[in-house]
Amino acid sequence: MFTFEKFLVKTNRYRMQLYNKLSGFERAALIDEAGKDRITVSFYQYFKIETPQLFRDKLFLEWNALDILGRIYVSFEGINAQLSVPSENLHALKNQLDSISFLRDIRLNVALAHDNKSFLKLKIKVKNKIVADGLKDETFDVTNRGVHLNATEFNAMLAHPDTVCVDMRNHYESEIGYFEGAVTPDVDTFRDSLDVIEQDLKNNKEDKNLLMYCTGGIRCEKASAYYKHKGFKNVFQLEGGIIEYTRQVQAEGIENKFIGKNFVFDQRRAEKITEDVVASCHQCGVPCDTHTNCANDGCHLLFIQCDECSEAKNNTCSEECQDVIQLSSEVQKELRRGKEITGETFKKGRSAVLKFKKKFS
Repeated sequence: MFTFEKFLVKTNRYRMQLYNKLSGFERAALIDEAGKDRITVSFYQYFKIETPQLFRDKLFLEWNALDILGRIYVSFEGINAQLSVPSENLHALKNQLDSISFLRDIRLNVALAHDNKSFLKLKIKVKNKIVADGLKDETFDVTNRGVHLNATEFNAMLAHPDTVCVDMRNHYESEIGYFEGAVTPDVDTFRDSLDVIEQDLKNNKEDKNLLMYCTGGIRCEKASAYYKHKGFKNVFQLEGGIIEYTRQVQAEGIENKFIGKNFVFDQRRAEKITEDVVASCHQCGVPCDTHTNCANDGCHLLFIQCDECSEAKNNTCSEECQDVIQLSSEVQKELRRGKEITGETFKKGRSAVLKFKKKFS
């Protein structure tokens, strides 16, 4: 029988590889060489994990053996996983998850469009939280969640005259796609949105239906419990988020109420839900919904850039960054030396040089 204690002894004895040792470039080459199709999936589960570091190491050994790549967060409160798995190993992954009591029969949100290089490394990190919400969970019942709705139920609630639909994602996510009539808060973080929404709806806690959605559902799980704690009486959430909603829409012929693209946190950056382009290039203002990162590694700004601006500006966000990337790699490294990597350095679409960035009400 497996125990974390036995696992720890075995790990120390054989000094097993517990961290990724390949660069993204090396992994991309191996993916090309293998020539196998891969599937991008995601899942989450809130559950009290007593020893998250040992659980993390167990997952790394098992998933590394299955050639799984991705970004996974493990904490005392559960797991949040986004993965790329070879198609031939998907069944083995499901079996492995079923062997873990709190992950048995877990729903996997399968990506709409697959990219063999959606992830290029296996990164499993132990965090304080699986989503940075800034909340003190001991102050409210995190299991007292809102009502889960499927796609059909969500559409019906969305059409109700007493419903306020709120996008629980950040500004750069909702900028390229959203549900019809949804409120899209101009926030940088999930934690920021919690206070903004409560303040905006403080006079409607009892007479409005608070309907929430996010990418895969994980943010709404915590937010719905938080808002019920704050006195909201009618709290609802889209089960499985935009990803599962779209799957149900396509599989069951349900009317689609989402417009544009769904932002995703991997190399693809987005999945196209409809042909509508609801955003614009942050540099010239033409209709565009393609996110990119500034080619200057010392900036790395995430912003929307059309093909013409990308070519004219060498995939940079400003003239200053365009000048920097013309320098040798050694000089660029020297310019970055000693600079603290903070949220300001890796900001998302907030630079003053982006003249046509979208404004939210």
